[in-house]
Amino acid sequence: MELYDGGVFPSITELAAHAQVSRATAYRYFPTQSALISAVVANSLGPILEWQPQDNDALKRIHQLLAFAYPQMEQHEGALRAALQLSLQQWANATPGEKFVRGNRKRLLKLAVEPLQNKLPAEALQRVIHAFSLIYGSEVFLVLKDIWGLELDDIQDVTQWMAKAILRQAEEDASAGESSAERVNDAK
Repeated sequence: MELYDGGVFPSITELAAHAQVSRATAYRYFPTQSALISAVVANSLGPILEWQPQDNDALKRIHQLLAFAYPQMEQHEGALRAALQLSLQQWANATPGEKFVRGNRKRLLKLAVEPLQNKLPAEALQRVIHAFSLIYGSEVFLVLKDIWGLELDDIQDVTQWMAKAILRQAEEDASAGESSAERVNDAK
């Protein structure tokens, strides 16, 4: 975990050298890179997996979970990144042909929210783009498909629902901001 937390994604051989054990011993405990990363992730996420809610209110529960989990994830970010990297490498190694290059998300999301430029303050518009980046992309697709077993129609339904919620909140915030500004101007 020390190596992963330091941003090093060691091979089993490198792990053996760092731990000052023989390669045979390291391979006995971790016969594959997958076994090593699985053990590290299980250890680093263990406390999160044992979390229990302390409240009966759903909003408070989600707040508690996020407040508890994200620091743990940040502390062991290297392990989480290694798990994602391994997953992507395994998929790439099993898929022949040219590899996909990422990078169009920012441009596409800015294009999608263009009609809001005159309706929302710049800061609010940027917040919407950031929020949309969490519902548009391969990561959310894979989470909803792989973890929840959703089919494409259901994935689209969930992400559309989230998009509506984000926009509704942005509009509500903008309205509340305008109302406050109008009250200040009226008071003058």
